[in-house]
Amino acid sequence: MSADREALLDTLMERYNAQDVDGYAALFVEDGCEAGYRGPVVRQGRDGIREGYRSVFAEFPQNRAEVIEKFVFGNQIVLREKVSRSPETEPFEVMAIYSFKDDLVERVEFVR
Repeated sequence: MSADREALLDTLMERYNAQDVDGYAALFVEDGCEAGYRGPVVRQGRDGIREGYRSVFAEFPQNRAEVIEKFVFGNQIVLREKVSRSPETEPFEVMAIYSFKDDLVERVEFVR
């Protein structure tokens, strides 16, 4: 199960870096979400995820994320990521905690 989920996240990151918002959102359950760690939801449902990233990628067309480390723990996979928005801005790191339902992402919480 873990290998399948790791492969799913590899595909998720590929779609993110290709700025494929439809393909990215399709890897979430219908009511999946992204949130700040222990905080409010920032993108709700596939439509919210899709629209949120359309805005991000419109503002930062060179946006990319690189996985630095990966940790598997129970039903979660934690990725330490380095995000570069543009050549003019300083890259930043984020920890992303992915939870799953069946074969899709159910929730991501970002620690920054």
